[in-house]
Amino acid sequence: MRKTWKLGGIAAVVLLIGGAGVAVMASKGDGPKKPGDAKPQAVLEFVSGEVARPTLAAMPAVIEFSGPLVAPGTVVVRAKSNGTLLNLAVGEGSRVRAGQALGQVDLEELRYRIAERNASVEAMRAQMEQAERTYKANEGLAARNFIAQTALDTSRAAYEAARANWNAAKAQLDTSQVTMRQAALVSPISGIVAKRHALPGEKLAAEQQILTIVDLSKLELAGLVGTHEVSRLQPGMAVQVQVEGVDQPVQAKIARIAPAAEPGTRSIGVTLVLDNPKELYRAGQYAVAKVVLQDDIQRLTVPMAAITRNSGQEQVWMIEDGALVRRIVTTGRSDAREGRVEILNGLKPEAQVLAARFDNLREGDKAVIVAAKSAKVASAAASAATTQQ
Repeated sequence: MRKTWKLGGIAAVVLLIGGAGVAVMASKGDGPKKPGDAKPQAVLEFVSGEVARPTLAAMPAVIEFSGPLVAPGTVVVRAKSNGTLLNLAVGEGSRVRAGQALGQVDLEELRYRIAERNASVEAMRAQMEQAERTYKANEGLAARNFIAQTALDTSRAAYEAARANWNAAKAQLDTSQVTMRQAALVSPISGIVAKRHALPGEKLAAEQQILTIVDLSKLELAGLVGTHEVSRLQPGMAVQVQVEGVDQPVQAKIARIAPAAEPGTRSIGVTLVLDNPKELYRAGQYAVAKVVLQDDIQRLTVPMAAITRNSGQEQVWMIEDGALVRRIVTTGRSDAREGRVEILNGLKPEAQVLAARFDNLREGDKAVIVAAKSAKVASAAASAATTQQ
C-alpha cells in the first residue's frame, strides 16, 4: 500500500508539471485572436484653422535694394592760390547762403603777381608800338626802293611777334585777376557746412580743401538690382524708402538706371531721388528702398507655412479621402507681407492643405478635420488621462 501511494504521488507530480508546461506553451504560442483584440489605428485630428484651401490672389512683386543716403549738392571750397588762412567765419553745422563770405585769405603774393604781369603788359605794349612804327617806316622806304623786300618782311615779322607777346601778357594778367576774384572765400551754394579742412593761420597751397558744404534739400540713394529684375524698373517710378531711425517710409522716385552691369557682378546700379525740403534726413543715413510692382494676374496661393522641403524638393501635406498625402509642388512668387506663396504646379483649388508645420507626419495616416471646440475637449481629456496614469 505504501509503495502504491508513492507511485501514485509521483505520477500526479508529473501530470501537474506537464499541465503547467502546456499552459505556458499555450500562452506563448500564436493562437487565434479575436477581432476585438487588434489595436485600432490612431486618427489625427486637425482644427479648421490648421487646414486651408488654395486661394486665387494677386502677387505684387517687390524689388529691394539698400545703401546710404548721399547729398549730390555737395561742394568743396578750395584755395585758389598760395596764401595764409587768416580767419574762418563759419564752423561745422553752420548754415550759409550762396555768395556769403566764409573767411579771409592773405593774398599778398597774388597781388604782387598781378602787379608784375601788369608791368609786363606795359612793356610788351611798348615793344609792339615800336615794332609797328619801324614796319610802317620800312613800308615807305620799300615803296621808293630804298630798302630790299626782305628787310620789309623782317620788320613785319618783328611787329607781329611783338603784338603776339603783348596779347600773351594781357592773357596772363587776366588770369591772375580772375584768380584774385575767385580767391575770396565765398560760398558757391546755400547749405550747411559739413566739415572744416583747414584752420586759421595755416599756410594754404593752391587747390587745398578748406570747407565742405552740403545741400540737403535733395538726397539720393544708389543701390544694385539684379539683371533679371532691372528690366521691370523705369525712371520716374515711385519707390518707398525706409530711412534708418524713421518710423514711417517716405516716397521717392527712380532718377537714373545705369546702362551696364557693375564689373564682376550681375547687378546694375539704380539711383533714387528723395526730396528733403525740411532736412529731416541726413547724408549717410542707411535706407532700404522697396519698389512694389502691381500684379494683374490672379495666382493660386497657399500660406508660406504650408511649404516644407524634403530632399531639396518643396512639398505640402494634404488631407485626401481621410488620409494624409504628401504632394510635391512647384512655387513661384512669394508675398512676405501677406504670408503667401504662389503654386505653379502640384495643387488644385479644391485641395485641403495643412496650413501649419507638423513633425513626424507619415503618408497614409488617417486624418480628419474637427471643430475647434471638439479639439479642445479632446486635448483636455488626453491631458487628464495622462495625469491619471
